Amino acid sequence: MIGTLYVVATPIGNLEDITERASRLLREVDVVACEDTRHTRKLLNHIGSAAPTLSYHEHNETSRAREIVGRLLEGQRIALVSDAGTPLISDPGYRLVALCRENGIPVVPVPGPSAVTAALSVAGFPTDRFLFLGFPPKKAGALQNILREVSGIAATLVFYVGPHDLLSLLSALAEQFPERRIFLIREMTKVFETSYSGTARSVLDEIQNQEPKGEYTLILEGSSAATPPAAQQVDLVAYVRGLMESRGMSQRDAIKAAAAHLGLPKRDVYALFIDENTP
Repeated sequence: MIGTLYVVATPIGNLEDITERASRLLREVDVVACEDTRHTRKLLNHIGSAAPTLSYHEHNETSRAREIVGRLLEGQRIALVSDAGTPLISDPGYRLVALCRENGIPVVPVPGPSAVTAALSVAGFPTDRFLFLGFPPKKAGALQNILREVSGIAATLVFYVGPHDLLSLLSALAEQFPERRIFLIREMTKVFETSYSGTARSVLDEIQNQEPKGEYTLILEGSSAATPPAAQQVDLVAYVRGLMESRGMSQRDAIKAAAAHLGLPKRDVYALFIDENTP
């Protein structure tokens, strides 16, 4: 009897986000194929799974895929996981899944956490159409080419960004798309989860003196947003005053909160508020 490959989504940070179904399957399967066996063992220990692990990453993907298919053809049930989130989304796995399809082996999705959808759900941008672009190129020329290629796309754009590439990407976005809004979030679901909103330049100004740490997800407004910016629908000065009065915020905190909520540069909100309140 042929076995089954389960493509299992795992938490992107907070271990409580694993689903009951994923936990059960990771306890029942014959082996768990994973990027980093040490990292995955921590999750397996957390859920009480004694399943053995098998390394499966970009450097051994081709040879390991054949081995895993051989095990599946012998009847084993195998779970494929990545270090975090949903496998195959900017992670290894598609060669294995394709080989399973070619050999008539069932492949079953076990859905759960994904940094792409988690970030989109809190960004405040249109999500009826979005384009996931993965990790952008590290070289400046290749990055500029990608940004020019997608510049006319109306869909919301999503990037994964490593800490060492963050400032260069923000600089490139500020130059290429000075008027567009972005949403940047790091360490989602973890203790130090932090997010930023505004233009690429305003976000860059806010974080350029910080040391980038952790993994980031960056969302860029499409070339023509499906909905008008929230700022066009509110009186900014009244909004800031309302935060100060109803929540007891200081002027500085109220301006920062308004800018983040409306997706505007903090300095622009500050300038408008000061101008309106100066005799």
